[in-house]
Amino acid sequence: MKPIYDGPPDGLEERLGRPGEYPFTRGVYPGMYSQGRLWTMRQYAGFGSAEESNERYRYLLAQGVAGLSVAFDLPTQLGLDPDDPLAEGEVGRVGVSIATVDDMRMLFDAIPLGRVTTSMTINAPAMMLLALYQLVAEEQGVAPAELKGTVQNDILKEYVARGTYIYPAGPSMRLVTDLFAYCASELPSFNTISISGYHIREAGATAAQEIAFTLANAKAYVRAALGAGLDVDAFAPRLSFFFACHSRLLEEVAKFRAARRMWARIMRDEFGAREPRSLMLRFHTQTGGSTLTAQQPDNNVVRTAYQALAAVLGGTQSLHTNALDEALGLPTPSSARLALRTQQLLAFETDVPEAIDPLGGSYYVEHLTDALEEEAQAVLTRIEDLGGAVKAIEAGFVQREIEESAYRQQREVESGERVVVGVNRFRSEGEDEGVPVQAIDPALQARRVAAVRAYRASRDAAGVDGALRALEAAAAGSDNLFPAVKAAFRARATLGEVAGALRRVWGEYR
Repeated sequence: MKPIYDGPPDGLEERLGRPGEYPFTRGVYPGMYSQGRLWTMRQYAGFGSAEESNERYRYLLAQGVAGLSVAFDLPTQLGLDPDDPLAEGEVGRVGVSIATVDDMRMLFDAIPLGRVTTSMTINAPAMMLLALYQLVAEEQGVAPAELKGTVQNDILKEYVARGTYIYPAGPSMRLVTDLFAYCASELPSFNTISISGYHIREAGATAAQEIAFTLANAKAYVRAALGAGLDVDAFAPRLSFFFACHSRLLEEVAKFRAARRMWARIMRDEFGAREPRSLMLRFHTQTGGSTLTAQQPDNNVVRTAYQALAAVLGGTQSLHTNALDEALGLPTPSSARLALRTQQLLAFETDVPEAIDPLGGSYYVEHLTDALEEEAQAVLTRIEDLGGAVKAIEAGFVQREIEESAYRQQREVESGERVVVGVNRFRSEGEDEGVPVQAIDPALQARRVAAVRAYRASRDAAGVDGALRALEAAAAGSDNLFPAVKAAFRARATLGEVAGALRRVWGEYR
């Protein structure tokens, strides 16, 4: 890119459009934040037991959070109960431990599910956690149509960037599309997927690769849903996206604008969507966890503030701001509060939300948006030539591209070409002052093991066995799986038992 541009790119008006209109370059809503409709302020949280996480959620709500965002521990993400041998040492460590409907009930104790939106970062067992959530909502008397939130439910990026998969790709895609179909009829206000570029970017992808790989995965989900007989305009309005926001502020703004435009064109021209909401790329943003440093951790507050600014300038629909101590451990209450205050200062003490697409029309930003779109489109075309996202993943193409990009970036840091303040430049002795880190009770696992075993002992074992057999039969057939999953939890099966029933039918991905 050049350092200065003296005029707009050719054909700018056609590519820009107006805010809230195709191709949505300038934002998905006509007024964006200018009419008082701010982005949803979320703070991703969850640790230890359901009781501890519930206390944190109520604290965050009292501090002004507008939506909850649930982090689950690794056993939960992998469909394992706390007493499974593979869960040893991981229970409650990087998120909350949830295995039963009693756990989910405690997680949202005294939180009215009809009045909050809840985002759940869960993928392979997304259907299972949403079934538990719906059961708790029913106990609260909340009608299905009133439930609002998102399940991440993006299994493809697990195979390339995170690794918390359970089943082979085919059955995993069935879980995704069955959830689409169930929610389209039963939970119409719930976002059925959050197609995630965040983890792809955090694994080392460039901004253009983040766009391309995310949209390639999104196309795979749309094709799978169409293949399952769903109408595109019945499910597409509930698709949502999740992007990272790193520190190259103008590049990040351009990334969001380019992604919106590309998705609108894909949905209209490739999939024939006609409902305007089917063409909108609505997205959540999280500031870049991989940009945080353990050295001079106070610098992370500044990094996060710039990244939050870029996300809002780029038109995000919701935002999580990382805490200063997240390179060291889970956020403490005080660091989580400061991260939330960063969003609130941006919303209420600056004039940024008053303008729609504030950087639109900037010669540089428009050229950068076009350049990112062109680069992302080239990668997307290559993926299509390989047969689409699933084939590209199976061939190892996506993994190799991310790994090579990550390697280049690390070499740049080590050579000093890429400056990381406080890490490879501007270092002084004694600057890495320790910060408090959220502690996890070492006795937690023993308590969770005892609780899940007591839960199993207190139920009707025959009823559970019957529900699990019915689930296995449904998995071997073609009926929508959500009702059978929900029935198993209503019979008081555990998460590990429900996931295990599907393992017995489908096997595991290796």
